[in-house]
Amino acid sequence: MTQVQTPKIVKKKLFSPIWLLPIIALALGAWLGVKSIRESGVEVTIHFPSATGMDIGKTLVKYQGLTVGKVVDMSIDKDLKGVDVSVIMDYRAAPFVNEGTKFWLVKPKATITGVEGLDTLFSGNYISILPGEGDSSSFFEAETTAPVITPGVEGLIVHITTKKLGSLDVGSPVFYRQIPVGQIVGYHLESSDQILVTAFIQQQYAQLVKVNSQFWNVSGISIDASLSGIKVSSESLASILAGGISFSSDDDSESAKNKHEFTLYDNQDDALGGVMFTLKASGNEAVSQNAPIVYRGIKIGQVIQKTLSEDGITLAAKIDGVYQELLTETADFWLEGADISLSGIKHPERLITGSVINFIPGNGAAKQEYTLLTQAPEPKNLNKLLLTLHSDSNPGVSAGAEIRYKQIKIGQVLSSELNSALTQVEYQIEIEPDFIGLVSTNSHFVAESALAIDASLEGVQVKTRDLNTLTSGALSLVRGSSKALATSESALRVFATSDEAKSYYASYNLIKKRLLSQDGADLAAGSPIYYKKMQIGQVTGVQWQASDNNFAIDMAIERTFNSLLNDKTVFWRNSAVSINASLSGVEVEVAPLKAALKGGISLGLIEGKQTAENSYLYDSRFLALSQAKPISLTFPASVKLATKAPIRYLGHKVGEVDSVTLTQDLKQLNVSAYLYGEYAANFNQQDASYSIIDADISLAGIKAPETLLTGPYIEVFPGQSAKKASSFVGQIEKPFHNLDNALTFKLSKSNLGSIKAGTAIFFRGVRIGQVDNYQLSQQGTGIIMHAHVEGKYKHLINQSSVFWDLSGVKVDLGLFSGAQIETGSLETILAGGIGVATEEVTLPTNAIMKQHTFALKPEVDSKWLSWTPVQKAQPD
Repeated sequence: MTQVQTPKIVKKKLFSPIWLLPIIALALGAWLGVKSIRESGVEVTIHFPSATGMDIGKTLVKYQGLTVGKVVDMSIDKDLKGVDVSVIMDYRAAPFVNEGTKFWLVKPKATITGVEGLDTLFSGNYISILPGEGDSSSFFEAETTAPVITPGVEGLIVHITTKKLGSLDVGSPVFYRQIPVGQIVGYHLESSDQILVTAFIQQQYAQLVKVNSQFWNVSGISIDASLSGIKVSSESLASILAGGISFSSDDDSESAKNKHEFTLYDNQDDALGGVMFTLKASGNEAVSQNAPIVYRGIKIGQVIQKTLSEDGITLAAKIDGVYQELLTETADFWLEGADISLSGIKHPERLITGSVINFIPGNGAAKQEYTLLTQAPEPKNLNKLLLTLHSDSNPGVSAGAEIRYKQIKIGQVLSSELNSALTQVEYQIEIEPDFIGLVSTNSHFVAESALAIDASLEGVQVKTRDLNTLTSGALSLVRGSSKALATSESALRVFATSDEAKSYYASYNLIKKRLLSQDGADLAAGSPIYYKKMQIGQVTGVQWQASDNNFAIDMAIERTFNSLLNDKTVFWRNSAVSINASLSGVEVEVAPLKAALKGGISLGLIEGKQTAENSYLYDSRFLALSQAKPISLTFPASVKLATKAPIRYLGHKVGEVDSVTLTQDLKQLNVSAYLYGEYAANFNQQDASYSIIDADISLAGIKAPETLLTGPYIEVFPGQSAKKASSFVGQIEKPFHNLDNALTFKLSKSNLGSIKAGTAIFFRGVRIGQVDNYQLSQQGTGIIMHAHVEGKYKHLINQSSVFWDLSGVKVDLGLFSGAQIETGSLETILAGGIGVATEEVTLPTNAIMKQHTFALKPEVDSKWLSWTPVQKAQPD
């Protein structure tokens, strides 16, 4: 029967997936529309004086090299005063288009100070932007010049005021110690008589500008010509062509803030040095700012600032640095203008330039405030100072020559003649009363040159003096440090040059010292003396002392380093190249060039409580700091010994060989050596022993095998004598030294056989001592051997002991007994040996005395081997 299935009822879907397609398309279209509107950019208008260098669709707007806009249209503005440039800015630049934003055209520009906008030669002119602050704006006025601070540039802006611009221009460099650290970025008239120059200092040099920094003009070539001479000076080539400014810096002063104001001086002399002070004036309206302060017709300072005060006018004034020593406690200032009288006009130029402040020096220390007088003061002193000067020779100065200070005449030479002993030239001079306070008891005078030329990479300076200097000469006063003023009894000196004066006085500031050396150390007069590679003196002479067979080295050290000369000071010679090679590496030390060419000496200080030997010149730094003591040794010529061979005690290095030379007869070696300071006192006894240790290869083995690689060395043992010595006779064979309370004695035998120094002594097969050396008996009938037994075994030896020869192999052949072969150990077969046996216990009654002699038996008796001495127990 066919089964009928029940139909399945399916409900119709209300929404078909096919409708998602138009919805997605609609959303995508809306998003694209919004995106297109959002990214369409911002249109702004920039007003330029002209459209030169710009093209529609080509000229770009850039910010730090990134394109942020493009010129889309240009038109003439309605006032016919320029062009309006329409620019579409990137939508991402919209937040930066504000009222404070600046635009300017970048194009190539070549000036004497450099080339700007060089990249535009390839990419074309473009508009640069500097984002600002404020509300959004769509219209901007283009800048005629680029802003001082452009994007990505950081630094310090300073304002400098000056009366004249000279050759300064935008782009002129700003120098610090002849290194360019910035440049001038702008200037403008601030008032009718003052120019404000804006300078930019790079960020890495901004901290050099302090609030008290002084700026001065270094532009071009400066020529100062007057009746007193001609002075020509120049700076670098850049400042000659483009002008420039330099400034000073004081580490102790506060750093300047942005836009700090400074004054521009005409030259470095006006800017640097000097001393500030205050002048109090009442009712002197004729004094103007920048009024010169004049002394004997020479400008020595000026008024810096003029302000009103409660009691009149206060003037801030400055004396130039070269004349600041003229400012004293009793100095006077007074106002002086043109003097009009029936006899004529005195100083008529002051009718145009204005009044000046006249000055006259006095005595004492400078003070901060002075009173400006209305007329010249009365003369303070009419007595001139008469002095007698001395010189080793006449540098061209004759009667009538001027005495000057800072090129101001302060006196004159009255006469010049030889002294009564005909050894020196004497000058009689007079000093004007106003300048007596300048001459102290340790002042001196230097002859002036009529023509001086100073040429260097920094520039050329030519100085000439007046005709009077050329014909009669002149003397310049150099003030001393003493506060005591010179009198007619003072003896002052005249020098031909400043260098001669420095050399003369430097000799009084030197400490003289003499060192002793075994050789000349490659030194000569003028060889430098160093402390930590800084020259502090020099060698003045090297002399051979035949009586002591050494060299005396005289030195002169600057007194400034007097504290280095004490009981810890040591000296050593400088090697041109010092190489220290070891398994840990190679250390190379090169001396300064001057020391390498002329030889040199270094100074150092030892550490600890040890007192240094500071009258000896050591060969190296190590020997000096270790306070090594020199000794001399003599060895037979057959000894093999090299320089730098060590001196050892029980394996410890206590010194080293310095030099090895053959005597003239070729029979001996003269050895110069050092004992290190900490050990020297232990090995300089008169009976101390020095012997050669060299490798010895035999059937018994190798003695001192390390010397096969390092070479022979010297072994030393201290002596017992209270007398000290520095010369010793070395030994080839190492002597015996009783270091462990060993028992020493002698052995006698008719012949030596195979026994030698070092042959061991055995007790029941155990080594307890050895033969130290041997010699023929006085009659020559036998051999005497010196031997010892170690301290811990000395109780085994007494008067009942017997010794026999263990060396070699003994063979006994008998007709009926056959052959008997007796041997010892392998060591005794190869190197020989001595056996010992003792019958009795060692007691004070049978103990041997020092140097007791035993007969060495040729063979052993069997009964000796059965001896077993035992210490008997003591009764209670």
